[in-house]
Amino acid sequence: MLEPDPKVVRELLTRYASLRIAQAERETPATARELADASYTLCVMMATTSVHDAVRKADALLLAKGRTTPGAEPEADSGLSLAV
Repeated sequence: MLEPDPKVVRELLTRYASLRIAQAERETPATARELADASYTLCVMMATTSVHDAVRKADALLLAKGRTTPGAEPEADSGLSLAV
């Protein structure tokens, strides 16, 4: 199975989180559509059917890649999800 590019995953998680915040602040049809698109894309990218599972898998991928990147500083693990 192909593994998604961590940079693309991080960008998509950021977009998803930003849209969740925007939707919580002020619901609009446009934001709802964009959030649905980001959720769907995240699910497809992470091979899941639930956005919560997709976020969990994306977090795990980014944490694993962060630990194996040569020369990368280890990130402090706060126990918090990167996107939700």
